[in-house]
Amino acid sequence: MKNNIKNIIVSVSFIMIICGFMLANIVIPDNELSYSERRRLISIPNFSAYKLFRGELFDEYEKYSLDQFLFRDTFRELKALTKYYLFNQKDNNNIYIINGIIEKMQYELDERSVINAAEKLNEVYEKYLIGKNVNYAIIPDKSYFIAAQNGYLAINYDRMLEIMKQNTQNMKYINLFESLTIDDYYKTDIHWRQEKIIKIADLLLYELGSEARASNPIYSEHKLYPFYGSYYGQAAFRLEPDTMIYLTNKIIENSVVLDYETNTFSMVYATDLFNGMDSYDVFLSGAKPLITIYNEECKNNKELLLFRDSFGSSIAPLMLEGYSKVTLIDLRYISTDLLGDYIDFSQDQDVLFLYNTQILNNSSMLK
Repeated sequence: MKNNIKNIIVSVSFIMIICGFMLANIVIPDNELSYSERRRLISIPNFSAYKLFRGELFDEYEKYSLDQFLFRDTFRELKALTKYYLFNQKDNNNIYIINGIIEKMQYELDERSVINAAEKLNEVYEKYLIGKNVNYAIIPDKSYFIAAQNGYLAINYDRMLEIMKQNTQNMKYINLFESLTIDDYYKTDIHWRQEKIIKIADLLLYELGSEARASNPIYSEHKLYPFYGSYYGQAAFRLEPDTMIYLTNKIIENSVVLDYETNTFSMVYATDLFNGMDSYDVFLSGAKPLITIYNEECKNNKELLLFRDSFGSSIAPLMLEGYSKVTLIDLRYISTDLLGDYIDFSQDQDVLFLYNTQILNNSSMLK
């Protein structure tokens, strides 16, 4: 009798939990965005007889249900805790954590992709940059500093650098690997910290032949907290967030940014974007195909053409010390063939290609 009562209670409780979750998922409005994962969530699929009979409707609904499931982030965290502490696994979906530093394993070097990146740099040079002071530098990801010594796989960085040197032409390589440490990066994000890379800006200015130094002016530090970087949500794990620090001085505060896509002007820092989908967009308003920073404090009429990824957004303001104009080109969003329509390449210009290792290893995104 007691066993029957126990079985009934367990069965009824199970049914109530299942039905409760089902009703809650029906009643509670869907979320449009996941701020923890920094992506748009899948909305309910549109019905069509064609998709129904082909089975596509059920596949779409399954993906929708997984995205909109109640307490989704809680279950993601539970899964991560189980993997790390119960099964003693070293990573969760290729995300690993070392002393609060979150990193993603990317350990297969795509040599063809690196060659393609070098060929893209050569293509830009042949079309627009012949005779100019052209340089390139590579930013290592965090795995370069922490992967091998902690038993994690990482790409062959020496081989990547070798391929780039063998395949790039008419441009000088600037070595950043020896000047960076893991402390120069955010713990929860892929990017470097602006307050830590004044030394890198100095190195780049020196190698570009400028007498200016980013370390000469006195900066004011402005702190934004909490900063949950791009890896924080992927880790599905509660860790201490970073503090974002951005630097200002008279030059940066008086500079203006032209966005060629919208033909509008803005300030160097967009603090209103902090705590948005990507808080790193504070620096130059995030990903843009083509922008120019105008520095009226500098009278040398010299321009820096910075071909960059998102890392360039935080170092470009520090480079203003040596240039009256810094034009940032993101070839992920604008075709090489269109550059001549917007940029006058007959001017006095230094050129820097600045890309992180992940871009070189996935260079198909460069147009």
